[in-house]
Amino acid sequence: MTVLVHAVVSLGMLIVVPLGLTLLPTRTASNRWWFAFAVPGAIALWLPRGAVSIVLASVYFVGTLVLITLAARHFLQHRTVSTRQVALYTALATPSIAALALVAERSSYELFGFNLTVLSLTVAHFHFAGFAAALMAFLAADGLAAVSVPLGTAIVLLGFFLGDPVELAGAVVLTTGMWLVGWNLWKRSRRTDRTTAILLMVSGSVLVLTMLLAVSWALGHVVDTPYLPLEWMVATHGVANAVGFALCGVLAMRREGAR
Repeated sequence: MTVLVHAVVSLGMLIVVPLGLTLLPTRTASNRWWFAFAVPGAIALWLPRGAVSIVLASVYFVGTLVLITLAARHFLQHRTVSTRQVALYTALATPSIAALALVAERSSYELFGFNLTVLSLTVAHFHFAGFAAALMAFLAADGLAAVSVPLGTAIVLLGFFLGDPVELAGAVVLTTGMWLVGWNLWKRSRRTDRTTAILLMVSGSVLVLTMLLAVSWALGHVVDTPYLPLEWMVATHGVANAVGFALCGVLAMRREGAR
């Protein structure tokens, strides 16, 4: 499971996030600067825990803070916050949560009392349910869809501290938002070229199953209902969201931008 989680996170760091940055209105049309931070972060994943991996993970954390400064600059330039801008700022802020968890996990430090497995999964979660989900909400949705994704992500984060019922509520809100985003991706696929349409349909379609798995997981920790073991959640929910939803989604948006 560890190898699979590291592979998924590497995909997020080295492909999904830099591609996504070129789609945002925050003067990041060039994504080359990102790799100076992301490559050390990805290397840190594959090294043994210790001083070297801690330093490399810390470099990545600094890079994610740059994204927060971009969000702050965008806000100061516009002085307004629409539902879509909430999604934009969420996309730019959540990688720092992932990076902080990575530094703690590489340090063998149980940050806020969370064990190392939870921290490792937090790194993956906030690259995809954080950055990628909010990015797609910003690019492809508006209104309820755009705001429910960052709201659901925030409630899930609170659930880590307040307990499983809160995390379940966050999973329901996030699932609602993701399904609305998926529906918008399907509608978008009807008015573009064939290859882009396929990517959009794949991105939207996988959310039907992956978010059901997320709700079943959260529900199973509140009431006595069946849910997949952690290893299977990583192999299904995690991989499908990373490749099917996030990667296909940003590739589709890149193709639309090129057109």
